[in-house]
Amino acid sequence: MKQGVFKSSKVATISSSHFVHDVYSSFLAPLLPLIIDKFGLSLSGASILTLVQRLPSFLSLFIGAVAHKLPWRWIIILAPVITGICGSLIGLTPNTIILGILLITIGFCSASFHVTAPVMIKYFSGKNAGKGMSWYMLGGEAARMLGPIIIVSAVSYWQLAGTWRLIFPALASGLTLYFIIENIPYQKIASTGPKPINWWSTIREYRYFFIALTLYMLFRSLMKGSLATFLPTYMGLKGSSLMTGAAALSILQGAAAFGSFIMGGISDKIGRFRSLLILAIISPILMLIFVFSGVVIQMILLLLLGIVLYATSPVLLALVLEQGSNQPAMMNAGFTTINFATNALAVIFTGILGDVIGLDLTLQIAAFLAIGAIPSVFYLKKHSVSS
Repeated sequence: MKQGVFKSSKVATISSSHFVHDVYSSFLAPLLPLIIDKFGLSLSGASILTLVQRLPSFLSLFIGAVAHKLPWRWIIILAPVITGICGSLIGLTPNTIILGILLITIGFCSASFHVTAPVMIKYFSGKNAGKGMSWYMLGGEAARMLGPIIIVSAVSYWQLAGTWRLIFPALASGLTLYFIIENIPYQKIASTGPKPINWWSTIREYRYFFIALTLYMLFRSLMKGSLATFLPTYMGLKGSSLMTGAAALSILQGAAAFGSFIMGGISDKIGRFRSLLILAIISPILMLIFVFSGVVIQMILLLLLGIVLYATSPVLLALVLEQGSNQPAMMNAGFTTINFATNALAVIFTGILGDVIGLDLTLQIAAFLAIGAIPSVFYLKKHSVSS
């Protein structure tokens, strides 16, 4: 396989697979109010469910280490299908144990998909890595915009136990991807050099970069995690309906899709770190205004919050894959591990704190802690080979 210019058809195909996968993996958050009521869970208990879904992502480093041996084409095809089946069956679960099995299966599919797909995107993007990552993230964020509306609409038509019918679009998408994605050894781009893949040596070489990356993402994760997971629940506590909560989440994710789509290309022009710094400054300000506003103003602010909170994703993905490592799959595995770990910790912290002091005050604390991302940008720049 030879790398050339930006190959839009290949980038679009992988991005569409990302879209299908993330539509179904986004079903949990909008259903949380119903699941909390069905099983009598607290916010802390609900946050544990989110952690269960994300737990397999801690295996991303292992997946990155053996990525050169994995069938990447089948991962891109089957991960969305399996996730679609499990996501569609959430409403049928008779107890939290079965629910946990479904969620952890989604997590395994997600970890495998998110380690391999961005490396393929980078490969087919040529010198426009930011643009490629924007296309890729557009697929994910658009999915998280439509996913809540799809699942809540399904519940309104078929009740919670009838959402299994959504399995069929997932099967159809898998069949379509089977004929679209070429049968070539994509896994060969897991390593771009002659050295054997060694996950420990890669992490050790880039340890300060990964530490700086962790700090930046951790300070921002409380805002992202609290809204992405508990926004429908938060709106419900404010007196809104389930559909209003799902609509709020869709507004957030729709804005996130727009922010992700434009910011990668912008960072190609103005630089990765300038982009990250601007977003780090604006985000906590908007979050604080959101908490102290009424419902109508909050809906408007969700448009801006979605843009600034999620626009960092393509920038960070491009930055990670531009560090000069000859093990891009391992580098992306490191990023994926940090991303899911920080988000999981943020959701658990938000759930526990929300039970103790309420979601309003929890969101305020998240906004203040996000200020720490500003100095983290400079620390990240110090330990990066990119600009």
